[in-house]
Amino acid sequence: MDWKRWFRHLVATRGKLDRAFPVQALDAIERAITESELLHSGEIRFAIEGALEPGEIWGGKSPRQRALEVFSVLGAWDTEANNGVLIYLLLADHDVEIVADRGFNGRVSAAEWAEVCGTMEREFRAGQFERGAVAGVHAAGRLLARHYPPLPGGRDEDELPNRPAVL
Repeated sequence: MDWKRWFRHLVATRGKLDRAFPVQALDAIERAITESELLHSGEIRFAIEGALEPGEIWGGKSPRQRALEVFSVLGAWDTEANNGVLIYLLLADHDVEIVADRGFNGRVSAAEWAEVCGTMEREFRAGQFERGAVAGVHAAGRLLARHYPPLPGGRDEDELPNRPAVL
């Protein structure tokens, strides 16, 4: 049992999450997703979670495991072209995870996704949550645009909500 991690999650309040991501930051992330999706036919979903439940920490749930659950719960896997991407932030762990649907297999490497996560995590460590999130959305969008350009004639349908999910 990692007691430091358990304590970090215990004291991670909703107020801390709201201070890191006030309404104007959520608005900026939503705008960044909307702008990004004009440049590709993929779908980006952004989720922020303050902390895991004590039992989840006690059981050793990793941020990656939780991101996979959230990917499913938020339906990021349910896009017609299998090109949904979840950017998941677990604030108490200062961890960003990206889960990409199977349409990205063999197209975007784990190192490329890790670079996007690293960019965001550096900004978050500096207390720049909005800037880091927006930068991450734009970086992910560039990867999506490389493999899923916009559909001809603007036929792209917005399949997932652009508003960040606050869990």
